[in-house]
Parts: sequence; structure tokens; C-alpha cells
Amino acid sequence: SKLVALFEHPLYNIPIPEVTEKDKLFVVNPMEKFSLGSSGSNEWVSSSKAETLLPTGKTAYDTYPTWLKFHVGINRYELYPRQDPLLPTLLRDLATQRIISSVQKSGGTQLKLIMTFPDYGQALFKPMKQTRDQETPIDFFYFSDFERHNAEIAAFHLDRILDFRRIPPVSGRLVNITKEIRDITTDKKLAKTFFISPAGNICFYGECSYYCSTEHALCGKPDRLEGSMATLLPDKTLAKRRSWRSPWRRSYHKSKKAEWELNPNYCARVRKTPPYDRGHRLLDLIDMTILDFLMGNMDRHHYETFEKFGNDTFLLHLDNGRGFGTHSRDELSILAPLQQCCSIKKSTYLRLQLLATQPYRLSDLLREALAADPLAPILAEPHLQALDRRLGKVLVTVGHCLAR
Repeated sequence: SKLVALFEHPLYNIPIPEVTEKDKLFVVNPMEKFSLGSSGSNEWVSSSKAETLLPTGKTAYDTYPTWLKFHVGINRYELYPRQDPLLPTLLRDLATQRIISSVQKSGGTQLKLIMTFPDYGQALFKPMKQTRDQETPIDFFYFSDFERHNAEIAAFHLDRILDFRRIPPVSGRLVNITKEIRDITTDKKLAKTFFISPAGNICFYGECSYYCSTEHALCGKPDRLEGSMATLLPDKTLAKRRSWRSPWRRSYHKSKKAEWELNPNYCARVRKTPPYDRGHRLLDLIDMTILDFLMGNMDRHHYETFEKFGNDTFLLHLDNGRGFGTHSRDELSILAPLQQCCSIKKSTYLRLQLLATQPYRLSDLLREALAADPLAPILAEPHLQALDRRLGKVLVTVGHCLAR
């Protein structure tokens, strides 16, 4: 296994700083029992102090569902540890646990569902919109592209291989539209949008601002539908998140350009502007830029951080559905922050160099990681080959900066 060898490499074993109580997202007494609120959100509330040991000899923490252990493990430095023993269980739960509720997630341009499991865990379901080998047409603007379920799955594994670990775990899943959505939804607006197509397949389209209409309906075969299931982060009432507008946000206009596209010295201004004027925020943003370039994602207008940790923490790489749309073209403008600022973390640069070598070739590692997903193959082969080509272009860009 190339993946096992990669995670054993010294570059993947650089220790994170010591995690103190104030560095944890939640300070939990492991002897305290937690009951799960049944309000429909994934809130958990502390019950009164439980006995230190349960009758089984286990501590209360041992009885937490896997998603709750994942939430409790989040800290200032990482969303989950490199060698996280919870990860296989969490991915298996996303793919196999019984779905007891499906409702549409509000907001956004495309249909997404929030699915709830018997242990009150929740996942964000993005349905299949196009096949693996369909490329985004060259005349499409980035903001009118579809979100792809397989891009969400591949982005999680790529983010982990790059050792960022800033995307919550995602698994593929085959869902039964009748039994796991239509028959159990309490969402009246969603329920009104189900119909049977002329081919006899069950379809639905939901309600949203752009792609929710009969022309963009999602249809099963006859009621089986692929999708991605992403672990939800803790409820915002429990762990506030702050949304930041990316300084390299695109104009989202057919003809207007953003300032960074017109001003080659744009980075000098960003460096003087909080929160980029101190700490490692700008370097973290350049990490995110590299992830986006590798998967061809032009749709990074905002990012989030956990409010508790202030400026000194990682960026959450959420919403990656517009990645992996094209393999035949490389969008170099995504690398603008790296090109204009000529800055990169040393650890990131060393890992990228490692992933360009034969024993740790990036495409081989991602192919191996994705082979374990229930919906494998996740990416068409040309997308995997494009990763190696794009990685080469990132290293050339850094080379130009070093020469300068």
C-alpha cells in the first residue's frame, strides 16, 4: 500500500503542538454521560454527572456514537488526526447506517439533503448530477457549473493525502429515493416535487434558487440514486463558525474582472490587511489554493474557521462539488495567490515534492484511497492523470518564485 507508506513517512509525522484545554473545540469530561437532543438537530447536551464507570466497565466516552467522538476530537490544529482510528468507522456509518429522516438543506443554488441516522448523527447528501466521464463544457462559466457528488468524495481523500485534513469525512452511497427520501421526509416543499418520469423512474427536484426544476430533476434507476454523504460539523449553536470572503474571490460576472486579475501587486495590499497581516492565515489560504488548483475548483468565494480559535487556526475546506469538472484544461488563474505572493509553507512544499516522486505518485495514492469507496471508481482515469500534471505546474510556479 502506497498510502500506508506515505503516512509512515517522516514528513507525515511532524508533531502538532501540544493540545491544551483551550485548544479543543469542546472541553468534555470523559466520565460525563451525554444524551442526544431529539430536536432534529445534531445537538448533544450534557446530562447530570454520570457515574465514573458504566456497569460494563467502560467510560461514558466509549459509548458516544462515532460522529460525536469526531466532534469532540476537533482542535485548533486539525479537524481529525492523521492516524485517526475513528475514520474507517465514520466512513462506514455514512455509507450504511439506516436513514430515518431526509429534509432539504435551505439556501444554495442546487439541491442538497440533510439525512439523519438513528444515533442522531447527520450527513449532507449531494446527489449525482452527471456521469464520471462528462467534462464541463468549455463555454460554461464556472458559476453555472453543476456540483458533482464524486468531486466531494475525491476532495476529502485528496485533502487528506496533502496532509491538510480540513475537509470533514465524505463517503459515497447508493440511496433508495422511495424508501430513504420520499417515504420518510417531513419536508412538505420537498414532498411536492416527486414524480414518475416517462421512463418509469422516480424523480424529484426540491426548491432552490437555480437548479431546482423539472428540467434539472434528479431521477433514480428506477429509484436508486448515487450521492455523496458528508459528515456534518457541530451545530453552529454549539460551535460558532466565522465565514470569510476570499481576497481572491472571482467576480461572478460574465464580463467584469476582479481586482486581483488586474493588479499584479495585489498581494502587497492583502498582506497589510487583517487577518492576513500576521500569523499563518495567508499561508493556509495558499494551501487551499493548491488543493483547488489540483482539482480544478474555481468556485472558492468564501471559507470558514471556528470562531473559538480566532485567527490562529486552520481554514475549513467546505463545499468542493465544483472540483474535478475538467481534466483536459488546467486553470492557472486558481494559483494567483501563490503566483502573486510567492509564499508557501515549507512543510507543504516538501510534501508536494514528495508526491511528485515515483514511490509516492499523487495519482496512485488517490486511486488507492478512492478504491475503497462504495461507489468506486470515483474519478475517471484522465482526472487522476491530470493531478500529476498539475502538481508539476505548482512546483514550477514555486521554482519561479525561488529564482526570483
